Amino acid sequence: MTGLIYLGCLLASLGAMTLVDARWRLVFWRSPWASAIAIGVSTAFFLAWDAAGIVSGVFFRGASTITTGIQLAPELPLEEPVFLVFLCYLTLVLVFGTERVLERRAERADAGASPSAERHP
Repeated sequence: MTGLIYLGCLLASLGAMTLVDARWRLVFWRSPWASAIAIGVSTAFFLAWDAAGIVSGVFFRGASTITTGIQLAPELPLEEPVFLVFLCYLTLVLVFGTERVLERRAERADAGASPSAERHP
């Protein structure tokens, strides 16, 4: 049972991030096709990067009791693509979430700098 801890945590984190995305319409609820393409292409890029690292002997899978032990390819555990999807999705949520926060701050600053506010100190 402990072999599913890491994968379970990744899936739970993906689920929680999806709820954040749905609540504030940041990524998939903003533009589903563009989001799917961005996450798919970036995940493929990182998997190619992993493959290059595995072939060159830089990357290897360490022994762990919290992973499933299932390998999709030599030195490529099942959890790796799930982690890469999580990483790419998290990046988009953070970028668009930060953009939203900065837009709201700018709107509030503009509202505070109205002409009526300037006349009354």
